[in-house]
This record gives sequence, C-alpha cells and structure tokens, in this order.
Amino acid sequence: MKRLFDFLVSLSALIVFAPVLLVIAGLVRINLGSPVLFAQRRPGRQGQIFTMWKFRSMVAARDAAGNLRTDAERLTRFGHWLRASSLDELPELWNILCGDMSLVGPRPLLVEYLPLYSKEQARRHEVRPGLTGWAQINGRNALSWEEKFRLDVWYVEHRSFWLDLKVIALTAVRVLRRKDVSAAGEATMTRFTGSQALDSVK
Repeated sequence: MKRLFDFLVSLSALIVFAPVLLVIAGLVRINLGSPVLFAQRRPGRQGQIFTMWKFRSMVAARDAAGNLRTDAERLTRFGHWLRASSLDELPELWNILCGDMSLVGPRPLLVEYLPLYSKEQARRHEVRPGLTGWAQINGRNALSWEEKFRLDVWYVEHRSFWLDLKVIALTAVRVLRRKDVSAAGEATMTRFTGSQALDSVK
C-alpha cells in the first residue's frame, strides 16, 4: 500500500505542479545560473546509493585554493527563501516516482556518514528515505544529530499508513510556518562526525 500510495501521489503531484516546477527552474536560472538542478549521491534503503535531485539553492563560490566556500557564504537570499519554503525539494518527487525514495521516511543524508552511524542509528536505512519524516515534523534541523536519529528509528519501528498521513499533514503546517529550517548558528545543518556515546558500525 505504501509504495502504491507513493507512486500515485508523486505522479499526480508532478503533473499538477509542472507549471510551478517550470517557474522555479526559471527563477533558479536567473538568480543562481546553471545548472538548475542539484544532483547528489545519497544512501537509500539498505544503504543502496541513488542520485537525489533538488533545485539548486547555492552559488558555486570557491576560495583561492579552489575549495567550495561555506554554506553560509554560498547561500543567497533567494536560496534561503527556496529552502525555507521547501520548494527546493520538489524534484525529489521524481525520486519517489522511481522508487528510490518515499513520501515519508528518514531524510537521505550524505554517503560519507554511513560508516559513522551506531548500529541503532543505521536502522534508519531499513526503509526508503523520505521527502519528509518524523524528525522533520519534530524539530527538523533544530534537532541534535542524536535526537534526529532517535526519531528516525522510532519511525522505522512504528511506521504505518496512518502515521504517514499524519506526517504529511503536519509537514504542510511546518512548511507554511517555515520553522526549524536551519540549526542554531548555521546556514543549514552542522556536519555529523559520529556519536561518541555509541559504538559505530564498522
């Protein structure tokens, strides 16, 4: 039922929001240049790697050594608005349609985090990653990494169709209120460097 629901909703949303997607793509091209889409490899269910798509929200500014500058330096006012409104996430509907992601599940994080999870934290990969999730409606980027992973595992253990509907409804409220878009003192979210309290996966 979950996969069928994901497929039907993502297909319908892509059709309905096609004009919105085109407008946002045009705005990204005008404000940030090309490419319009940001593609990054992320781990999905059982750690399988897939390419996640988002609208680009940062400029590609680099320092004298050729390294990308910090998120705060590269995030423009337009990019901040795009993130705060969550419109940058809309291309992930394609990932959901293809089966790489789900509407609801733990958010897909960076591949480099995989060896840093504790055995308990790694359980977040027992399900498909989501466009939104239990952690997103309970603090989003304002949460610590440990709390975020605890909520992810709670979802894995208690997932149901009705819980998914609740998460989707509460996500709409969160997006409208634009709450917890970034961590305190950060443009986006601090990097995860591993948990000192738990044994990490080898």
